[in-house]
Amino acid sequence: MVLLALMIAMLLAMLDNMIVGTAMPTIVGELGGLAHLSWVVTAYTLATAASTPIWGKLGDIYGRKGVFLTSIVVFLIGSALSGMAQDMGQLIGFRAVQGLGAGGLMVGVMAIIGDLIPPRERGKYQGMMAGVMALAMIGGPLVGGTITDHLGWRWSFYINLPLGALALVMITAVLHLPAKDRTKAKVDYLGAALLTVGITAIVLVTTWGGTEYAWSSAMIMELIAIGVVSLVAFVFVQTRVPEPIMPLHIFRSRNFSLMSVIGFLTGFVMFGAVLFLPLYQQAVQGASATNSGLLLLPMLLSMMAVSLIAGRITTSSGKYKIFPILGGALMVVGLFLLAQMDTDTSRLTSGVYMAVLGAGMGFLMQITMLVAQNSVEMKDMGVGSSTTTLFRTLGGSFGAAIMGALFTSRVQDEMAARAGTGGAGATQQSAQLDAASLAKLPDVAREAYQHAVSTGTNAAFTLGAAIAVIGFVAAFFVKEIPLRGAEPKPADAADQAPDSAPAADGKVAQSA
Repeated sequence: MVLLALMIAMLLAMLDNMIVGTAMPTIVGELGGLAHLSWVVTAYTLATAASTPIWGKLGDIYGRKGVFLTSIVVFLIGSALSGMAQDMGQLIGFRAVQGLGAGGLMVGVMAIIGDLIPPRERGKYQGMMAGVMALAMIGGPLVGGTITDHLGWRWSFYINLPLGALALVMITAVLHLPAKDRTKAKVDYLGAALLTVGITAIVLVTTWGGTEYAWSSAMIMELIAIGVVSLVAFVFVQTRVPEPIMPLHIFRSRNFSLMSVIGFLTGFVMFGAVLFLPLYQQAVQGASATNSGLLLLPMLLSMMAVSLIAGRITTSSGKYKIFPILGGALMVVGLFLLAQMDTDTSRLTSGVYMAVLGAGMGFLMQITMLVAQNSVEMKDMGVGSSTTTLFRTLGGSFGAAIMGALFTSRVQDEMAARAGTGGAGATQQSAQLDAASLAKLPDVAREAYQHAVSTGTNAAFTLGAAIAVIGFVAAFFVKEIPLRGAEPKPADAADQAPDSAPAADGKVAQSA
């Protein structure tokens, strides 16, 4: 019963973005503000990233159950407020509140499972987590599309309320954690604040640079300076405080650092694909919100199938280096193919392209966390897992911001070229992205907008392909450290002890 309640909470965290991604065209069509489209996702992911380390530390200090229940309540408050938003600014702000709660959901689930289940037994329950992930990724777009078409986009947020209430009741009633002494360690609030400021400043640069402000403007220069100074100060603080929010010594492991980079890039690409593919399908291919969810199935099904196969092979053989290489290659190819789509691309062709991209992401999703956990000592398992999750979340926020800024810029430029300045202005003020609204436009205006969206999508996926090349190259430098080491191995000069964990650690990482 406890695990069922935890899986419901995990479903809340994973389902939300999948549902909202499908509903976004309709949301923007009603509220307007295409220029701020990416911030609906970015605000959520930034808040999630900034709060994740804090929720974890609060759970260590004050007890996991109360902190976890609090995170669910915050998430539900943000969901209710998002559903009541009257303009894009309100929606972005309420999504940030929702993201604050979401930061505690995943880290709470993983920490509570760690408290309740011995490490060597956790492998038995991975099937439940994989099933929840499949349900969220496959069912999310379908549920989001159906809700948007029949109940309205606001129910994309309200749907969280009954699920969250059920999780609250079940966890309150059945969760009884082992008693343990409360640690006297203090939360590294200064480090968390510096990290939040630095990340926010850099993402603002990527979002506003070249669109809201010129790259050489004072605003962009100031944001760059704030971001750099904050992150440098963050690194300095982490070397001085007794309980750093992100211990820097874990990055001495080559594999851990590489998995953090690859996880960041995977998040970058995945969030971009989920955000822009429904836009393309609805605006260019004429799909309804429900159908655009169905049309994402090739990517999601291939992702899940490949992820499960790769995880099973890795667990049985202890070998994993080939999978990041294959995943990186398929991601590059899939993104390059998606960048070739135009107004005449059929749904079958785009489905094949999405399946290639999904296979690439499937090779990387489970492997990055598994190798990262196998690359740190047992005492750093929690912080290693949360840091890897943080980098993936940051990748998602950067991907949404950078690809969103590029997409918006290209759409407006193309509309100006094909429909004059009035066309660009209309796009900026009111983005009629859903198929029903497009059908009411004059043929000339509709064709101009479809070409503009196609051009913006091409630019976004071309950038994604270039970014994915970095991950493909990084995969070649991963060390093949067996997950079933029979004897402890000494660390070499280039790679410190965490990568060469003792046999027991290897077994724990393998089951995880």
